[in-house]
Order: sequence, then C-alpha cells, then structure tokens
Amino acid sequence: MTKVDFYILPSASPSARLDFACKLTEKAWRLGHRVYLHCSDAAQRDELDARLWSFKGESFIPHSIAEDDPQASIALGLGPDAGSHQDLLVNLDLSVPPFFKHFARVAEVVVEDAAIRQAARESFRFYREQGYPLQDHRLQRL
Repeated sequence: MTKVDFYILPSASPSARLDFACKLTEKAWRLGHRVYLHCSDAAQRDELDARLWSFKGESFIPHSIAEDDPQASIALGLGPDAGSHQDLLVNLDLSVPPFFKHFARVAEVVVEDAAIRQAARESFRFYREQGYPLQDHRLQRL
C-alpha cells in the first residue's frame, strides 16, 4: 500500500515548496530511487526545471520533462498519467493526482500559504478516509 508523507515547512512562500522538492529529489535520487514530480501547471514545471539545474552550486540532478523522456529516473510531469513511474511521487499540485496509488511513496509538500494549507488538509482527509498510512514531518528550518 502507498505510504504518504506530508512535509510541513516553516515558510509561507510557495517557492519554498520547490526548494524542498529539489532537496527531497536529490536525496531520493542519490539513494537510487526514481522520482516523479507532479506539477500543477507548465509555469511551475518550468520553474522547478530551472531550480533542479541550479539549486546547489555543487549539485547536478539529471532530470527530464516526462513527455520528452518517460523513462527518466527523475521526471517532471503534468496531467493524469505518470507513465511507468511507481517509486516516489512528489506531488506539487493542490489536489491528489488520480495515479497516486501506483506509487510506493507519495510526498506532499506544505507551506503556510492559506490555499496550500487548505488543499493539504483536504488531501490528508482523502488519504486517511481511503486508509493509506500517513506520516507528517514538521520541519524546523529549511
């Protein structure tokens, strides 16, 4: 069964979600996981794409746009299909994607922004009502 982790960040900035997604992706990639980053729209995906190239001066995280390379170890995608990815889903959309249950793990990244917090509460309720194991991680600093 899919394990769902909520990462609650001590920031109100929506861009903090993207920074944390980069850190989480780097860690998972270094541990050998395949990562699918589900974005809410093309603008968010483009911003995340740029951050993955440069979020750390000494780091390089190889990634692709899901439509361009569906087999990539790290893929940034939109829409209702995650292709063959089944390892780690980092959900940056404000709703639960329909394909989440195909993944071993889901990471929901939450900041203090009112709209994002409300969406996270609804997602938490949805996962709980479906019986998925939930864990929250309240981060002290970024």
